[in-house]
Amino acid sequence: MFPGTRGGLDVEDLLKLILVLVVIWLVLEIVGGVVGFVTHLLGPLQPLLGVVILVLIVLWLLDRI
Repeated sequence: MFPGTRGGLDVEDLLKLILVLVVIWLVLEIVGGVVGFVTHLLGPLQPLLGVVILVLIVLWLLDRI
């Protein structure tokens, strides 16, 4: 933007940002593995689980829960 100026982000701040992104990535990998394991266990009941979740969300939105 201005000639001769450098970025205003310190190295420590950049490392903290990268650390947070890596932690988020690891949490998403773990959650994905758990969800994959649970869906593998459910097998043919997966559509039924989706319907139950959908009904619960609709009931919550309508203040019935």
